[in-house]
Parts: sequence; structure tokens; C-alpha cells
Amino acid sequence: MRILVYGAGVIGCNLAADLYRNGKDVTLLARGKWADTIEEKGLRIRPFCSFFEKKYDIPVIRQLEKDDYYDVIFVVMRYTQLNDVVGVLKENISQNIVFTGNNVSCEAYVEKLEGKNVLFAFNMAAGHREEGRVVSVSMKKITIGEYQGTGESEALIRSVFDGTDMKVAYEKNMGDYLLCHAAFVTPIGFACYHCDGDLKKISRDREYLNQIIDANIEGYQAIEDLGHKILPESDQDYHSESTEDSVISFTRCSVPLPWARSVHPIMRSMQSGRCRPSIRG
Repeated sequence: MRILVYGAGVIGCNLAADLYRNGKDVTLLARGKWADTIEEKGLRIRPFCSFFEKKYDIPVIRQLEKDDYYDVIFVVMRYTQLNDVVGVLKENISQNIVFTGNNVSCEAYVEKLEGKNVLFAFNMAAGHREEGRVVSVSMKKITIGEYQGTGESEALIRSVFDGTDMKVAYEKNMGDYLLCHAAFVTPIGFACYHCDGDLKKISRDREYLNQIIDANIEGYQAIEDLGHKILPESDQDYHSESTEDSVISFTRCSVPLPWARSVHPIMRSMQSGRCRPSIRG
């Protein structure tokens, strides 16, 4: 199975390395000096909590030609860059396209790539680039599936990640899943600006934490009022202390990041069933 990771940012590099390390036939599409660096020195990744880096000799291409066939193409680019690659993807003969990352316009991309099998995913990883390498934090977990479907692509996705150490959560309604993720992460994104990327600064700020929690609840309520489903199912009781637990866990488990002002949603997956006392009173 031939796999292309279209985009060599932090998330794309993490995904490509995870697949390549586990023996998958993966190619990375990169551009500019970063592509030169990967070709010359390999893709070098250092885990955030380690002093040791690993090198991956992943094949690199600079552009996707019309007749370049891949069984699956993971498009891992910023949301604001996606429209720039739709035309290329539409002309390419590959059929299975997975947009990976924050996306609140899933339906639009399904329509733009009519005739293709368009899926969506969220990879629990983050990091930054420095000195010709990626410094990363990876939970080795990906939530992936159809915009609104019945699970017809689950076998394909399972085969992509079969034999890897990545945990795969297949979601048949990624449209609503990503809307709910946006409701959770957007207030935290503003919090990152407020505390210059160090969320621990606000972990004991009761007033500011309550503002984040209120914004989360209002976001979930608006999504539900519009007829969407709250996903994952563990978030459906969003008026309970579980929402407070998620926010508090996120801020307390975070570390100061040199690439500040970008949200690292990986910590959300660390939410457990443990209940913390409400901070409201």
C-alpha cells in the first residue's frame, strides 16, 4: 500500500515518521529548503522529553503529478492552505483523500472533491521545528473517518495502520467531531495568547478558567441546538464537571512551548474518568 503525506509541517512529519517506522511505504511531500534538508539529512525527530533524535530516510517529492497513484493521501496542511491544493488533488488519479487537522468545513471539501473518497482525521501530535529537525510530542493516536457515513472506509483505514503502534479511533461522523473539537479548543487558543503559550500560568486562575469552561459549554450548546451530535460521546454530558476536568487537565499538564500561541490539543486525549472538585465555588 502506497501512502503519501501531503505536507511536511510538524503534524505531517510526525505522521509520516510513525508510518515509516512501522514499515509502511510512505512518501512525504515537502517544499523549499525544508525538502532539501530532509533529502540531504533525513527526517530528524526528537521527542520533546528526550535529548536523543531519530532519523527517518523517508522519500520526498516536491509536487504531486496527475498520474502519481497512492492508495491513500493524507493532506496535512493548515486549514487556510487547503484550497490551494484542492485542484491538484482533484486532477490526481488517487481516490482516497484524508484531510488531517482542524476543519469545520468538511462538507465543502467533500463537494469540492466530488467523486473521491474524502475522509477527515485528527492526529494527536504537536511540536515545533528547530535546527533542521522536528521536536515533537506524539500521543500516537488518530481519530479518523467519514464526514457523515456508515463506516464503509473503516477496513481501508485499519489496513493503513495495521501493524503500527498508533491507536486508531474510527469515527463515522467526523463533521460533528471536528465541530465539537473546535468548540473545545478555540477558547484555549485565545488562552494561549493571553498567557504567551504557557498554559500553566492560568492553571490556578479560577476566574480565567471559568471563562474558558463557560465558553466550552456555550460552544457545545450552540452545536447541539443546531442539530449536531456532541462527539466524542464522553463529552455529551458537557454541563457536568467533566468539562471542567478537561480544561484543568489541559492547562496543568501543559508545558511552556517555544512555538507559543499555537494550541496543542494532544493533552485532551489524556482526560480520564477521574473527577476533580468543581472550581466554581
